[in-house]
Parts: sequence; C-alpha cells; structure tokens
Amino acid sequence: MATSLFAQKADSLKVKEISGLVIQDTLIFKETYDPLAPARAAFYSAVVPGLGQAYNKKYWKIPLVYAGMGAGVYFYLRNDKDYDRFRDAYKRRLAGFTDDEFYGTGTTPTISTYRLVDAQIDAQKNKDISIIVTVAFYLLNIVDANVDAHFRQFNVSDDLSIQPNLDFNPIHTQANYGLSFTYRIK
Repeated sequence: MATSLFAQKADSLKVKEISGLVIQDTLIFKETYDPLAPARAAFYSAVVPGLGQAYNKKYWKIPLVYAGMGAGVYFYLRNDKDYDRFRDAYKRRLAGFTDDEFYGTGTTPTISTYRLVDAQIDAQKNKDISIIVTVAFYLLNIVDANVDAHFRQFNVSDDLSIQPNLDFNPIHTQANYGLSFTYRIK
C-alpha cells in the first residue's frame, strides 16, 4: 500500500495594497529557513575575507574588513623595517663602527646604544600587536558573517511580540509592573 501526503505548502502572506480606490490582493512569499546559511557564510569568510559579507548582501562591510586587515599588515611591515634598521645599527656599534644612521656627525652618538636596544624591543612589540590586530579583524570577519546570516533569517513579524506593561493602581497608589507576551495565529 503506497501512501503519499501533499499537505505541505509554501509560507505565504496576503497583503492588501491600496492605490487610489482600488484594493488588490498581493501574495508575498516568505523566505524559507536555511539552517546551513550561517555556517556557509562563516566558511566563505574564512576562505576569502569579505565573501561571507557578500553572501549576506552586506557589501558595505567588505571595505571595513580589508581596511582593518590591511592596516594591521601595513603596520607590521613598517615596524619590521624599523626593527631591522635598529638591529643593524646596534650590530654595527657593537662591531666598533660609528657610521650608522643614528650616530650623528659628532663624536657622541645622537641615539645611544641602550636606546637602540629599547627601540628594537618597542618595534618587536608593535610587530606583535600588528599581527594580533590582523588576526582579530580576520576572526571578526568570520563571526560577523555568521551572526549576520543568523539575523537574516530571524523572524521579526508582528505575530510575536513582547511589551512592558505599567499600570497605576489608584486605590493603593502603587504602580503595577508587568510584561505582556503576544502570539497571533493567522
């Protein structure tokens, strides 16, 4: 015995549009729920930063992702170059040379050897911070794509609502607080 059921229908909502004096019924279809959309958006952003935002149709976020990651990479490269300059000058001073760019023109150096060590430490710390900023923007890109994909499917219709209630009791002269939960079935 073969049995088949055909009770499944697509969600739809009839809306009356008023244009002048003519009332028309328009059928609007709701988007179907896709439970894999958040995971898909996060995967796209993990593979190519900003692709999850494009999947969610939030194109304005893509330049922010690349600006944050680009700033981190830029400052990493700049601090790496400074670190190399300070390290090379320090090595030359230890070897007895006085012709590095930080020595100056006189017999006493403009920047001391101890300050070159401190400058190396600062440049290394700034390189590490730049890496952390770049990774943070990359991870934030993935999390944003995932959360935004969840919010795209979130039901915000008027069928479900929560409203605070505040009534004043004139007999006891006290305020009564409450919370009303409304769920409408059509």
